[in-house]
Amino acid sequence: MSREFEIIHDSVLPATPERIWEAVTAGTPAWMFPTDQWPVARTVEEHPTHLVTRMEGPDGWYNQLEHVLTPGDQGTALHYVHSGIFVDDWDQQYDAASKHTAFYLHTLGQYLLHFDGRPVVFCEVQGPAAAVAPGALDTLLAALGLADVVAGQDVNLQLPGLGRVDAVVDFGNENFLGLRTDDAMVRIFGRNAFGARVGLTVHDFAPGADAAATSGAWNGYLESVFAAPTA
Repeated sequence: MSREFEIIHDSVLPATPERIWEAVTAGTPAWMFPTDQWPVARTVEEHPTHLVTRMEGPDGWYNQLEHVLTPGDQGTALHYVHSGIFVDDWDQQYDAASKHTAFYLHTLGQYLLHFDGRPVVFCEVQGPAAAVAPGALDTLLAALGLADVVAGQDVNLQLPGLGRVDAVVDFGNENFLGLRTDDAMVRIFGRNAFGARVGLTVHDFAPGADAAATSGAWNGYLESVFAAPTA
């Protein structure tokens, strides 16, 4: 059954409203995923403090994002509202969307603090069919040597497409894990909790970064990790 939803998230970001505006409009591949092909309308566009984008579809369907940016002494306060209509399985979709929101907006803050303005190469990789199993995220983290890490921890590990790197775990909970190196952010999504496959994104700011090579390396790695049944 179709039903409206609203997800509200408030945070303080380490940048000016102008830089945040750039990041949430033209710069989404650097911290989330490309959105330049979305058929959105900017229903409110008060640069650089208030932006509302909206998509509409048949039978009253819509998806809307609102950003209200207020500068302050410690950074810029972001009041973010995601609203719209979920068509099926409302509870699971709401749970997934609200948890993804917190992870994406945390990643936005990491981008603004550490990589703002640097050219980025983006790639997204989904695991194979076995990556939807209940233990799939745990399986991947164990394979990477990240089973017991916590946010704020420094790690040294081998990452497909990136090689041996020093990284910091900048985010970690039961659904997601974020890694940040000097030149990249890797975001691991435990979407198996929401009925989808475990996957990841790589936001690579290194000169000469190659999305095809990185995607190929991660695809091969995920195929090997999930070749055996997950726990």
